[in-house]
Amino acid sequence: MHDPIPTITFPDGRTVPVLGQGTWRMGENRARAAEDIRSLQAGLDLGMTLIDTAEMYGDGGAERIVGEAIKGRRDEVFLVSKVLPSNASRSGTIAACERSLKCLGTDRIDLYLLHWRGGYPLAETVAAFETLKAAGKIAAWGVSNFDLDDMEELESVPDGRNVAANQVLYNLARRGIEYDLLPWCRDRGVPVMAYSPLDEGRLLHNADLIHIAKAHQATPAQVALAFLRSRPGVISIPKTGSAERARENRDAMDIHFTAEELAELDRLFPPPRRKTRLEVI
Repeated sequence: MHDPIPTITFPDGRTVPVLGQGTWRMGENRARAAEDIRSLQAGLDLGMTLIDTAEMYGDGGAERIVGEAIKGRRDEVFLVSKVLPSNASRSGTIAACERSLKCLGTDRIDLYLLHWRGGYPLAETVAAFETLKAAGKIAAWGVSNFDLDDMEELESVPDGRNVAANQVLYNLARRGIEYDLLPWCRDRGVPVMAYSPLDEGRLLHNADLIHIAKAHQATPAQVALAFLRSRPGVISIPKTGSAERARENRDAMDIHFTAEELAELDRLFPPPRRKTRLEVI
């Protein structure tokens, strides 16, 4: 019997599970499409109802995979997608959103993110987001790969305080955001979405993590995801193209660390003691 997946609440009151599903590199290989779809559907069946994608992934291919996976069950899903900085002018953002809606086969995106900062003024992108929100095309908007100074600047533009999430690189091996960005977001009730929670697979081969996993009769991936589960205000979005791995990810939510075990993780993967530049992939 599973523990329920914990949830997190967005600024507008909507709740989502703290464990979702990523789609980076999906849609790049047609031969894998059916397996990717089955993996996402298996994740939905297990309660991982947040699916994160982007117009950049597979040049729209990932969004099309997601669209196939959620056919007939759109209302179960919290959909996240992203606009490229090169498209993030006021008119360009609106046009990009329309393309994503078509690929996804839906009339709305639950959370629409600016993928990273580009050349267009933040005020222009935010104005487009607010237009899309007023039209019902998106329910909320946020950002990705924004460091603390970016978030502070965002707050200063008209409607910038409506930001609903910040998606950044965060995992056991890359804990820099814990120094300032994560506390700042927590103080404002802005969830942090952790991408690459397994550090692109590198954590799976970490000898220390393998040792801890054995003590829990778990896998290193599950320990890494359970660590993020223990961080308030964080949603992790591991990507997998396997239904079996989706079940493994779900089982990570049943792992609970003692204070001593968390202290051991801090010893092995030290939290930051000073400000560091936001890492990105």
